[in-house]
Amino acid sequence: MIPWSLRLFRTRIEESMTTANREIPSADAPSVRVLLFLLSLVAGTTDVIGYLGLDGLFTAHITGNLVLICTHLASHEPIHLSQVLSIPFFAIVVCGTRVLAGRLILKHAGPLGLLLLLQLLCIAGFHILCLMSGEHPQQGQLVTVFAGMLGVSAMAVQNAMAQIAIQNAPSTAIMTTNVTRFSVDVGTLILNADAHEVHEARLRGGRTLPVIIGFSLGCFVGAVCEQAFGLRALALPTVLATIVLVLGLGIEWELKHGNKQKN
Repeated sequence: MIPWSLRLFRTRIEESMTTANREIPSADAPSVRVLLFLLSLVAGTTDVIGYLGLDGLFTAHITGNLVLICTHLASHEPIHLSQVLSIPFFAIVVCGTRVLAGRLILKHAGPLGLLLLLQLLCIAGFHILCLMSGEHPQQGQLVTVFAGMLGVSAMAVQNAMAQIAIQNAPSTAIMTTNVTRFSVDVGTLILNADAHEVHEARLRGGRTLPVIIGFSLGCFVGAVCEQAFGLRALALPTVLATIVLVLGLGIEWELKHGNKQKN
């Protein structure tokens, strides 16, 4: 027999998880798919503009910085401080984002809107500090280091957001897993062996392909804009992040309104 106190504790946990799921939108909703596509555009533009404008700092593709650090070590070239700091900084911000979102969920509040606001503030700060650093910023400058960490923070928040604030969402900032998952799902569709697996593969492919396209498009457009405008091109992901915030707040409002009607 399960003790009465243990049953009560389990019931409260289940109720909390059910309520939390109600506050988190699904990646299969049409408006959320648009949101994910726009987020991938934000990630692609931010990553490539930062890489080109800050002498090789990846803000979204964070493991790329590890590759560059090892390359510089092997070739006895100077290592950029921003690249070294980006890896632990990214991990710390992701962890902090998870804690913040978890507390909001426990209070029956959806985390999506606040995380989108944090992303916008980080990207806007990244943009402003890059403008302050001049047309040709040097990696060693303090303002450049701070700017880079704000860009890394924005992408860390976005990476965590896809994991904890949207149900069944693919990553919007890291494409290796997405390309692998999409390719596996295409193989499943070609194999066409199990009906359930085929159905799940179609669902995942519908979530993943727009994000892959969005990130790729963002990289291309971001590269073109950086070549034309330098780091002023960060205005593009800043505007996109603003649009994403408005859309995300609308999704949260619609979700809460729908839950109230159900109750």
